[in-house]
Amino acid sequence: MHLLYTLFIGLLVGILAKFLMPGKDPGGIILTILLGIAGSFLAGYLGQLIGWYKNGETAGFLGSLVGAILILIVYRLIFGKKS
Repeated sequence: MHLLYTLFIGLLVGILAKFLMPGKDPGGIILTILLGIAGSFLAGYLGQLIGWYKNGETAGFLGSLVGAILILIVYRLIFGKKS
């Protein structure tokens, strides 16, 4: 059940991140889920480095959303429009 919950939250976070940062991004539902999950891992990792989270503690919903948005920003900087 934990895996299904993680996938569901990942989907919600990925959808919200794509909604808050409109524009052309790759992928369908699978990549949206992966974006949300990666955002959660990124937020948890950065939060532990900064000291917001204890070791082994995961990021919350808002932290995951911020992490997913950061991933979208980096993606657009690397693979954005080429002139």
